Amino acid sequence: MRKSVLLKKEQVAELKERLLAAKTVVIFDELGLTVDESTKLRVELNQANCQMQFYKNNITRRALIDAGYEKLAEKIVDRKVLAFSNDDVVAPARIIYNFAKTNKRVVLQAGIIEGKAASESDILALATLPSYETLLTQIAAGLLMPLKELAIGLNMLAEQKEQTQA
Repeated sequence: MRKSVLLKKEQVAELKERLLAAKTVVIFDELGLTVDESTKLRVELNQANCQMQFYKNNITRRALIDAGYEKLAEKIVDRKVLAFSNDDVVAPARIIYNFAKTNKRVVLQAGIIEGKAASESDILALATLPSYETLLTQIAAGLLMPLKELAIGLNMLAEQKEQTQA
């Protein structure tokens, strides 16, 4: 085999391993970002322990098919970028979603969430989830509300009894 074919096979195998090892992979369009914009996005992703990588379409398609994501391979048309996270499931989706709000040249396409293929709507739902701290606050507020109402009710009953006895 030619050296170039062997190199491409190695790249496909490497990307396949990255896809299988990642908790989240976000596939998005990058339609002509400037170097500064691309660098800004890359820095944000790196700060969250995520990586952004450009691959040739053919290599990406073959790696997705080898990894068992045939439906995602169909979406690899034009220039696509892959963002990987091995730690945080939500971080790459949220960062790219927030970046896309201010930059219309970035468009979320699809991805992989914990080993399952995800559509654009799945990635958007993941990106718009409240943070862990916000969820804890909401749970705490939900648990405290009935207790607060019970305390108010018991206080009202006690005041009412005092008024009837006096």
